[in-house]
Amino acid sequence: MKEFLLKYGCNPNQTPARIYAEEGELPLEILNGRPGYINFLDALNGWQLVREIKRATGLPAAASFKHVSPTSAAVGKPLPDALKRACFVDDVEGLDDSPIACAYARARGTDRMSSFGDWIALSDECDETTAEIIKREVSDGIIAPSYTPRALEILKGKRKGNYNIVRMDEAYVPAPRERKQVFGVTFEQGRNDLLIDASLLANVVTERKEIPPEKAQDMIIALITLKYTQSNSVCFAYDGQAIGVGAGQQSRIHCTRLAAAKADNWFLRQTDEVLSLPLRGDLSRPDLNNVIDLYLSEEESEELLADGVWQRYFTRRPEPLTKEKKKAILSAVKGVTVASDAFFPFSDNIDRARRSGAEYVVQPGGSVRDADVIAAADRYGMVMCFTGARLFHH
Repeated sequence: MKEFLLKYGCNPNQTPARIYAEEGELPLEILNGRPGYINFLDALNGWQLVREIKRATGLPAAASFKHVSPTSAAVGKPLPDALKRACFVDDVEGLDDSPIACAYARARGTDRMSSFGDWIALSDECDETTAEIIKREVSDGIIAPSYTPRALEILKGKRKGNYNIVRMDEAYVPAPRERKQVFGVTFEQGRNDLLIDASLLANVVTERKEIPPEKAQDMIIALITLKYTQSNSVCFAYDGQAIGVGAGQQSRIHCTRLAAAKADNWFLRQTDEVLSLPLRGDLSRPDLNNVIDLYLSEEESEELLADGVWQRYFTRRPEPLTKEKKKAILSAVKGVTVASDAFFPFSDNIDRARRSGAEYVVQPGGSVRDADVIAAADRYGMVMCFTGARLFHH
């Protein structure tokens, strides 16, 4: 297939629209559905992300994409019981036996609000267990190198038979230069083929130097996630997955605050206070997720628990999770990694990241205030690496 005609571009008024190969054929095959313009942007960015994480870690990887940024990316490590419950996969049979299913369960479950209607990217073959997880989630489509017959059958049954399924050619290597047009002007640049691996972590600038292997892995996952996230961006990572992505903010501190808030929610969702909420059994999965999100929100929780409202969602009125209680829970969180796609210009980013358990920092460095940022990291006993590599993505 050399070209594929699209219903429209980013918006319905943007027609005609297509994807096409300037030379040869497209490196993908549409197995089902009719993906759109933004679907393909998510698919191709997501594919690069999971392919690079797999190459860097040796583990199967998955990503959940929305509007050309990942909500999360993760490798196929088994999920602890609390995380299974928080990700709504504690009832999935065979989950522990499928690394790629574990990877997607983590990626989808990290930021479920943002993942609603996601595009899925898998580094490895989609198996039946992964397809069963996808089957019950609201999702636009999937890209993977292959599908088992049973997985393909399950996925083709989604969205009344119109679920978007794309198979990617694993051997495809794009041209070294890439182009795009904006307002009739053509831009050209070298493709960002920067290899992200442990060699980028060699320049440790803080007094504390040791980086355990599992934390180095988190750093690499966070950096690769940022490589395919709309800039400015900051990523928090823990236990083989991105747990908070702050994307597309003009200010670095706003990226950090957004990513940190998402990471906080990821930890809070796994607490007994949340896992034991007396939720009504007739709520849909999206409604369950929305209620939990409202419960954790300082702005919305009071209204949620008001008399006449809580009865719609709970069998009894739960105790509120107070600001003080949240602070006490999060104060015990340690060992989190925070990464930035460009240098941290002020130490306030380090201060905020620390309140969300950040202990390992990886960033390009190069700010005129690097000394202040290093001093803040030393004050908290953090480990910080300067990679020297900016990861802007637009």
